[in-house]
Amino acid sequence: MGQTKAFAFSCEENELASITKALGHPARIAILQLLLKKNDCICGDIVDELPLSQSTISQHLKELKAAGLIQGTIEGVRVCYCIDQTNWLRARQVISDFFNQKIEISDCC
Repeated sequence: MGQTKAFAFSCEENELASITKALGHPARIAILQLLLKKNDCICGDIVDELPLSQSTISQHLKELKAAGLIQGTIEGVRVCYCIDQTNWLRARQVISDFFNQKIEISDCC
């Protein structure tokens, strides 16, 4: 979906779409799992842990940061990443709210 169409949807729909898009690649899931497991800021370790190139990991980190799921701090020439706790909890709530909507069971299909 192009950027110009986002205005046609609610803030909640755009927020959920942004979060789920960030979660929509297995490499990003692996990065998040690594950050959650380490529970600390990680600099170069991500490249050592995953079978991906530095540039590919950087692109995935950029997407996760844009979605607000992680944050990065600059330490010299390195950027260290960790889970953004506030946004992580918000993402969990947004996804939970979406899947906890009441549905009416029918035999339509």
